[in-house]
Amino acid sequence: MQGKPRILVRGAGVAGMVTAVTLAERGGLVTVYDQSGRVGAGASWMAGGMLAPWCEGESAPPEVTAQSVASVDWWATHVPDVTRAGSLVLAPPRDVGELARFARRTSHCEMIDGKKIAALEPDLAGRFHKGLFFEQEGHVDPRKALPALLSSLLQQGGTMVHASEKAPDSADFDWVVDCTGLQGRTELSELRGVRGEMLLLRCPDVTLHRPVRMLHPRIPVYIVPRADHIFMVGATMIESENAGAMTVRSVTELLNAAWTLHPAFAEAEIVEMGTGVRPSFPDNVPQVVQEGHKVFVNGMYRHGFLLSPAKAGEAADLIFGNAGG
Repeated sequence: MQGKPRILVRGAGVAGMVTAVTLAERGGLVTVYDQSGRVGAGASWMAGGMLAPWCEGESAPPEVTAQSVASVDWWATHVPDVTRAGSLVLAPPRDVGELARFARRTSHCEMIDGKKIAALEPDLAGRFHKGLFFEQEGHVDPRKALPALLSSLLQQGGTMVHASEKAPDSADFDWVVDCTGLQGRTELSELRGVRGEMLLLRCPDVTLHRPVRMLHPRIPVYIVPRADHIFMVGATMIESENAGAMTVRSVTELLNAAWTLHPAFAEAEIVEMGTGVRPSFPDNVPQVVQEGHKVFVNGMYRHGFLLSPAKAGEAADLIFGNAGG
């Protein structure tokens, strides 16, 4: 191979865009193609964008935490508006025992009292008397971050093929990196879909500075603040590949969690309801798989924003011959 390698990245979700930028930074001539013709299609557009490696350790295997610790720094150096204000974990009074269980399964957190909760989130003053604070975590708005990655790619000489254009021919490239999620199942037969659901609420009467996780024995819920008093509420994990409309049960549970956090959410405006199907391997751990001059980056499960930087680095190491070095 002479000169810079020509690389086709299929899929413009979080895995595809992070991989494309990483490959361009390593010196590749990168073309991105997504059959939707836009950045952030599918589950990535519906994501919470939480950069919470230690919180995720509550239910994820240790390698997920180990590979995602650097993700906050990666995002902060690549896109604007990354918030590094930590994560707050709370529980309704009847479920306060869940905090101790959560703390035992995680690390890098502090058990805090009502006074500290009020200092961190004044709008929650007097509502909760105990919580966990993960100071080193952060969050990002996927709907700003993914277009920012495309801008970065274009500035580095990369291209994106739009829906109105002819799909690229793999034969014209030295490498193909497949980040197409469930579409990759024709070659990655173990992939399955896990449905996630989310709400966007507008609530001018509430201000939050960081994601808040509300613990519940059956369905923990997170509330992530965005600009202009918009809040993303999500966390449902359903073993289903049906990407249809949200169920009444899921909407009710998400709204109840927001209302429990602050009663002003009862008057919030529902801006959007959405579903996404996350590609997942049996162990829920993402993989980078090479088959000749094709590399798969897939199975992001609920860890797309956390693990894409590490997995993109693995793919780049394979392509540029620096694996292990």
